[in-house]
Amino acid sequence: MARVRKKRPQKAKDDSLFGLLTSALRSEKDGGQGPPWLNVVWPIAAGIAVLGTMLASFTSIEPGQVAVRVNNMTGGHTVVTQPGWIYQMPFGVHSVYVLDASPQNFTMSGRDNLDDLHVRALTVRASDGSNFHFQDTTLIFQLKGDEAETVIRDSGLDMAYLSWMRPYTRAVLRDEFGRESTISVSNPAKFGEATQQAKERLNEYLGRHGLQVSQIVTPRPQFSDEYEKLVEQRNSLGNELKVIESNLAAAETTRERKLAEVNRDQNLAIQTKRTELESALAQATAEQSNSMRQVDTYKIETVGKGQAARAAAERKAAELKGQLDAEYRSRKAEIDAFRTQPVERVMERLGERLKGVTIDIQPWSDDSTPSRVRMSQIAGAK
Repeated sequence: MARVRKKRPQKAKDDSLFGLLTSALRSEKDGGQGPPWLNVVWPIAAGIAVLGTMLASFTSIEPGQVAVRVNNMTGGHTVVTQPGWIYQMPFGVHSVYVLDASPQNFTMSGRDNLDDLHVRALTVRASDGSNFHFQDTTLIFQLKGDEAETVIRDSGLDMAYLSWMRPYTRAVLRDEFGRESTISVSNPAKFGEATQQAKERLNEYLGRHGLQVSQIVTPRPQFSDEYEKLVEQRNSLGNELKVIESNLAAAETTRERKLAEVNRDQNLAIQTKRTELESALAQATAEQSNSMRQVDTYKIETVGKGQAARAAAERKAAELKGQLDAEYRSRKAEIDAFRTQPVERVMERLGERLKGVTIDIQPWSDDSTPSRVRMSQIAGAK
């Protein structure tokens, strides 16, 4: 009786690329000839493998990111800050670590810590013992791109560097704002100085780990309700003081303007009066000069006339003197001659002189023995 060989059940045909490749390899192993399409599939598979290896050897760096490429064979590293593609050798020769270097906000608000970038609000104890807090404090920071290797070495991979923000920020802000009193911290100028100092100290500490704070945004500090009212009253009084100072400045400006106007008017009046006086002085000087010329002319003329009259008078005086001398000598001669005349002749001459003169003689005696006869001319006697 012939033995009947049972046929093995045929497996389901696998149409996938892996199945086709497996069938081709099995057929080749059995010594059979492979299918004709195997010469086409092998180059395609090799190309896909090479392309996948190449794609796995490049890492994309987006804007706002930095990368550190570490050579695991030599231990060297390279920091890449420019966006683009960075090459890494496969099979663990290179390792590439990408970090976020874009500006980020570290917010301190609320009562609970939500994550590394959102923590509870900042509370500060002032130098005078009082407490104040900030409703919402925001720090804008970012990773220093050229120090990405320091960030990874000190902090770790990915966003591990955020662990430095919470302790340093809270400690430094409490320290700097705690130096101020409640009065000084409510002063915007003092508060701004404290904020700037806090920023400098944070950059000093965080800079050692490759981080940098670019800005600290803090609202007005909040106090107790009673103190808030006092602060509002102080601000109101400060505003009134500024208004008063502004009014004083305006009054000072008005005063200076009015003084300038008065000085201008007075200077104009003085200049006008000075011009008038100078004109009058010039006119008086001209008149004086004219008067001096007239006086000099009059003096010259008068002196000339006087000198001429004096010369004429002197001449006439000399003539009169001569005449008087002649008359004197003539009279003297007559007198001398008259002295020698007899009494009769004298009486005759006296009669000639008294010719036409009526003499009223009244007897009167005031002396019992008259020794002389007094004669007085009676009114009407000639």
